Amino acid sequence: MYKILTLNNISVAGLNRLPRESYEVASEITHPDAILVRSANMHEMEIPETVKAVGRAGAGVNNVPVARLTKRGVPVFNAPGANANAVKELVIAGMLLAARNIAQAWGFARGLSGDDGEIHKAVESGKKQFVGFELPGRTLGVIGLGAIGVLVANAARALGMRVIGYDPTITVQRAWQLESDVLPALSVDDLLARADFVSFHVPLTDETRGMINAERLRHMRQGAVLLNFARDGIIDDQAAVAALDSGQIYAYVCDFPSNRLKNHPRVVTLPHIGASTREAEENCAVMVAEEVREWLENGNVRNAVNFPEINLPRNGGYRMAVVNSNVPNMVGQISTDLAAVNLNILDMLNRSRGEVAVTLIDIDQRPPEATVEKIRAISGVLSVRCLGC
Repeated sequence: MYKILTLNNISVAGLNRLPRESYEVASEITHPDAILVRSANMHEMEIPETVKAVGRAGAGVNNVPVARLTKRGVPVFNAPGANANAVKELVIAGMLLAARNIAQAWGFARGLSGDDGEIHKAVESGKKQFVGFELPGRTLGVIGLGAIGVLVANAARALGMRVIGYDPTITVQRAWQLESDVLPALSVDDLLARADFVSFHVPLTDETRGMINAERLRHMRQGAVLLNFARDGIIDDQAAVAALDSGQIYAYVCDFPSNRLKNHPRVVTLPHIGASTREAEENCAVMVAEEVREWLENGNVRNAVNFPEINLPRNGGYRMAVVNSNVPNMVGQISTDLAAVNLNILDMLNRSRGEVAVTLIDIDQRPPEATVEKIRAISGVLSVRCLGC
């Protein structure tokens, strides 16, 4: 019986992927085998030694101590692309909010008073201050062409916009998914100089923190619109407000309210609802539950931010999953220990990523506990599990 600790409300659609005859799932549980989390901050959490996997029901893992878990041989799974459509829809809505001054117009209408005749008169005299512009023919710049960025780019093309994109690490798969007339930018600065709207779809890292600063804002097109539904910190909010006040940029729409932003007349801030749809929450929960289950039961890895992708179909017998530092002769030492007790290897697969390697080994007999412990004691081995033993 596997024990799963949930730190947030995880969609039932995801939890249903964990059969009750094999899994105990609860928000309070001792000695869990895995943790499922959405937004809870795990950095200060004492993570039990029994934990063999962490599943983040979303794309970003800023709330998970990935480096600490990696050193323990624990994979951190996420759900890239599961909330992509939800975020895409909000980006399109954000462009419309900015272009048509919808939030400001709504605020004006809600503040009207008097009888209906007085309201109608105030509407006719006041509506001219909310004149906007249309999207077709405008240029959208998309920084980050992953699952969300590609959907945003393609949706903008369908609306008649020109689209340019920048992502030096774009995968072949994502490139194939892009509309053929999405143009590449040479750099972030090149994109900023050519775009009327700029939407960000990158993680928050040392490289992307403060990516949009005062210097870059000065080189943007006059009257451009910033859209940030990725991560707080990518845009220097103080610099953005200064650019709004000077008229350098037209509007700023983001998912991260602050005292500096929330009352500015040219800013629309939303309460981090980019992925807040029932469909996105279900998609994320289903994806991450299946990933955690596959690791626990079979040792296969899909969508781990700190482990290599690995998939070895079961070949009968017993399976060992070994996580180790990516250094020479690890497979040799493991094979030697198995051969020493006459265990025959039916199948084996080794994959590495950065400093971590995973080896899956199917053997014909149940390994003695002493052999498992001997492998666990090899210098560089981070974790060993015997599956089906």
